[in-house]
Amino acid sequence: MTRFAFAAALLLAAAAGSARAQTPVPAPGPARPAPSRAQDSAFVRQHYRKLDRQIVMRDGVKLYTVLYVPLDAAPGRRYPFLMTRTPYSAGPYGESSYRLRGPGPSRELSEEGYIFVYQDVRGRYQSEGQFEEMTPALPTAATDKARRRGPKGQPLPHDESTDAYDTIEWLLKHVPDNNGRVGIMGISYPGFYATASLPTAHPALKAVSPQAPVTDEFMGDDARHNGAFFLLDNFEFTNFFDVPRPQPLAKYEALFKAEPADAYQFFLDLGPIKNANGPQYFNGRARIWNEYLQHDTYDAYWQARNIRPRLTGVRPAVLVVGGWFDAEDLFGALHTYKAIEKQNPGTTNRLVMGPWTHGAWARPDWSTFGPLSFGANTAQYYRQTLETPFFNHYLKDKGGFNAAEATVFDTGTNEWKSYAAWPPAAATGRIAYFGATGRLAFAAPAAGEKADEYVSDPARPVPYTAGVGTGRNNEYVVEDQRFAAQRPDVLVFQTAPLAEDLTVAGPLAADLWVSTSGTDADFIVKLIDVLPADAAGAAPDPEGPPRGGTQRLVRAEVMRGRFRQSFEHPSAFVPNQPTEVKYELPDVLHTFRKGHRLLVQVQSTWFPLVDRNPQQFLSIPNAKAEDFQKATIRLYHDAAHPSGLTLPVLAP
Repeated sequence: MTRFAFAAALLLAAAAGSARAQTPVPAPGPARPAPSRAQDSAFVRQHYRKLDRQIVMRDGVKLYTVLYVPLDAAPGRRYPFLMTRTPYSAGPYGESSYRLRGPGPSRELSEEGYIFVYQDVRGRYQSEGQFEEMTPALPTAATDKARRRGPKGQPLPHDESTDAYDTIEWLLKHVPDNNGRVGIMGISYPGFYATASLPTAHPALKAVSPQAPVTDEFMGDDARHNGAFFLLDNFEFTNFFDVPRPQPLAKYEALFKAEPADAYQFFLDLGPIKNANGPQYFNGRARIWNEYLQHDTYDAYWQARNIRPRLTGVRPAVLVVGGWFDAEDLFGALHTYKAIEKQNPGTTNRLVMGPWTHGAWARPDWSTFGPLSFGANTAQYYRQTLETPFFNHYLKDKGGFNAAEATVFDTGTNEWKSYAAWPPAAATGRIAYFGATGRLAFAAPAAGEKADEYVSDPARPVPYTAGVGTGRNNEYVVEDQRFAAQRPDVLVFQTAPLAEDLTVAGPLAADLWVSTSGTDADFIVKLIDVLPADAAGAAPDPEGPPRGGTQRLVRAEVMRGRFRQSFEHPSAFVPNQPTEVKYELPDVLHTFRKGHRLLVQVQSTWFPLVDRNPQQFLSIPNAKAEDFQKATIRLYHDAAHPSGLTLPVLAP
């Protein structure tokens, strides 16, 4: 599910409505248990009262806020708040229009009884103000100063932390029978707003769950990965999201219509990325799209939008959630957890990583994905044993929350594992070296081995998926890579069949010695699990090749070569000179079973997931068609240039 598709799913129940004046909220009452089947609008109406309010922030901007308050008041019954702040609409709008399901983020939480709060963030949908992509956080000193009201009429500094703070302050004062505690959660972009509530958090904020949070868009989240622009997703997403908004809106219309039958051919025909600003497409109207392309190095724009350095002094309990198969914000979940852990010793900060695509843990059922079957409903397991107990414990004093530091799913054995730290302290680095004739081994290469080479042609880029589709194939993250292995511009290295299980737990580190006949190049490294040719129990696929011999993708990542030394100050390659390119691939927890093989593919295009590199050191957003050149890429793997992939391996 793309960020666009996930946002669209959140908007299915949205409808236009008018705002109500800022007035006190009636007292809540206890929630009744939900039916076992999916809840619908009738259930929500029967057990909750919906209230639409505009809450004034410290600078006078009003944020549209929707509350679902339990009915049937009982003396002495008090409820905590559970809030989601979103750029994807708090609707449906109007107090007669209810959410079709809910009212909580899950059926399990709805059954527990909370005061559910949804808020349009500043500058989106029905809220006032100016929207900023990944709103930069104020320095801590400025945020603390902003807590104190200045002279009447004086503008006060604000960010998403202060907006969350002001909202909580209003809720505590205006909603009767609350218990004085607040939780915040959100998936994807709302996950960023959950994270943004942590710096200098309101004292009443006790539990926060950033889920697949957008965290650092240049390094590994939605916009870029290691500087390489994610073309397919951002073209689709900004068409929907990046619509000029002169005033609050209840509904956004796409900037243009583009429904290609074949996304690969569509973007190839589009040509250089600057053509996306042609009259039939963005036409200069999309501010965020323009910012993405204008800032093509890790400059002050991106650095200000990296929230990780601000995650200090965290007081609420934190539950970070992500999916191993998340094609958008896997980086965000892992690095939000790591930043909080590193900068806040002693803070309750736990990590959950499951076999999920983007936000799949919120679906009613997640027992299978593509060709994979997990043997159980992993989404329900997470909600019942982790998410609901987390909020109940910290917001209601109900039950205990004794989850391990890291609860993670092994995607090779289909088992949940618990660790006292992530990555596990026991994991040790082992280098899988590339060698002659496609060998991948844990022994260093010998002297004198010849380099492998391929011609990278921007006119015939390697597709990221075997299929033909209009948008991103969400299953590419586990797709059989035999389609790529057959191409002359993809290098393949594989081990002999494993004599015993091999468990890899943590981030991967690519170390490539390469040269190019050009002055720039991209490098994509893929770690792949090869099933035995006679895979016992491999379910046949009537529409595909035999499962035996499947080259199942485990992890892949791109590196734009110009950033090999610095993301702030890119540098050209010297043509045909061996050069080291090192970078990290996101974490995995995957057991390669006995009899399987490890396989690594190396290539220089991944289209149209990633935009094409002209393979010359020039401004890619301004490149012309004639700037895109073929290049001969060499990968060295001798004793002096030992290319390989470092794997964090757990002892059997």
